[in-house]
Amino acid sequence: MKVFVSVDMEGISGLTDPEEMRAGGRGYERGCELMTGDANAAIRAAFDAGAGQVVVTDAHGTGRNLRADLIDERCTLIRGPYKPMRMGEGLDASFDVALYVGYHARAGARCGVLNHTWMGREIQNVLLNGEVVGEIALMAGYAGSLGVPVGLVAGDEAACAEARDVLGGVETAAVKEGRDRYAAALIPPARARELIYERATRALRDPEGWRPLVLPAPYTLTVEWNATAIAQSCALIPGVRLTGGRTTEFSTGDYAEIVGLLGVCATIAGGIGCAGGQYG
Repeated sequence: MKVFVSVDMEGISGLTDPEEMRAGGRGYERGCELMTGDANAAIRAAFDAGAGQVVVTDAHGTGRNLRADLIDERCTLIRGPYKPMRMGEGLDASFDVALYVGYHARAGARCGVLNHTWMGREIQNVLLNGEVVGEIALMAGYAGSLGVPVGLVAGDEAACAEARDVLGGVETAAVKEGRDRYAAALIPPARARELIYERATRALRDPEGWRPLVLPAPYTLTVEWNATAIAQSCALIPGVRLTGGRTTEFSTGDYAEIVGLLGVCATIAGGIGCAGGQYG
């Protein structure tokens, strides 16, 4: 069995403050340790369930958050900025299943801890084929386009509920319950890691519970930005259309182009809106 693990940070156990997600912020270094701990719980479950290979991608921000010196030595770690497929870097059709750890709810989700979609300030909404989606659906769709099902989603309660809406009866592990965007009732990290391990192990030993998200092509990605400057700049990318003062649209038959475009647009938007920080 070959397992892909994508690890974001907002849904990691013990974390609620934007400063903990940002390099240089108060608590960030400890946040990286907590992120690595949650990742290791899923990695350990994968190997205990019989995986022969586990590939882990650092899916948060610049991709330099997981501690390479603390990560389970049996895995292969993909880290660093500007990865072409960002949160899905390293995933291909050779994998049997994907696990999503530390994921969060989409922008605007009620009681979603640090809820956003792709960018915390610059993006209001992302729509795929006319439906509002978050990162769970976007990345499950990418995995599905490669024929890879999702076996587990771990994050806050709102993210887990969103995962079940998107993927039906997929296994989930809720490590915290949001009180608002920046506050949550937490399961202490040690217990949260055991929960992730337990749910991941159960999922990996029951392939009938794996949920592929297969969306019919063509795909149309609509992004509602928070500023006209960002929309106009992104519309300079070949194939991207400006459909409103703050809205761009892109259509393709290749799902990988959707993921790649989001990464390029995020780079452009981040340069324009960097003064505002990641969340707002």
